[in-house]
Amino acid sequence: MEQKHPLPPFTTETAKEKIQMAEDAWNSCDPVKVSKAYTENSEWRNRDTFITGREEIILFLKKKWEKEHHYKLRKEYWAHTENRIAVRFEYEYQAADGNWFRAYGNENWEFDENGLMAKRYASINDVAITEEERKFR
Repeated sequence: MEQKHPLPPFTTETAKEKIQMAEDAWNSCDPVKVSKAYTENSEWRNRDTFITGREEIILFLKKKWEKEHHYKLRKEYWAHTENRIAVRFEYEYQAADGNWFRAYGNENWEFDENGLMAKRYASINDVAITEEERKFR
């Protein structure tokens, strides 16, 4: 059976470990690597897009990182329960036209008993920034 440690129920320490693992995976910009943290039928809401399953996750992330160059993400622990974690995050990217953006958001995650994310709900807002305003290099 496929498992992704740490497993729920989460402590503050293991929730933060799970968050760091997610940050590292997303910063790899590898859609297949990222998708392995999710259940086969994981449900996502990402902004106004609804996604179900690893195959859709991979397609979504491929398109995302084709448009978002020099992607760099930071996640921060917000709260947790036994099998849920809430995070706030910000990331920066450069669009194809050369303009820079910083995205701010919140995510709510729910995990199955094997430590795979079954649900991910993300609310995200983008702010245009100059290259001089970048935080993540």
